[in-house]
Amino acid sequence: MNTLLVGYDLNKPSQNYEGLIDALKSYGTWWHHLDSTWLVRTTKTPSQLRDELKELIDANDELLVMNVSGDVWATAGFEKRANDWLQEHA
Repeated sequence: MNTLLVGYDLNKPSQNYEGLIDALKSYGTWWHHLDSTWLVRTTKTPSQLRDELKELIDANDELLVMNVSGDVWATAGFEKRANDWLQEHA
């Protein structure tokens, strides 16, 4: 299982995030603590997840998907529940 970071900028004014957010939540185990940043637990690779999500955004939008599995994170100013999720799932 991978923990993938998904970051995005939807650059069209009044962009609808609903389809993208629904897709991210559909992976089951997800974390969303920062505005345009999500972590999802999945068996997919970053390229596979990117290919699925890019169908939900416009051509001028930006999307980043990175594998952040393992002990490769640090936080500052996060609530305990956010750090607890990272400790359990990253």
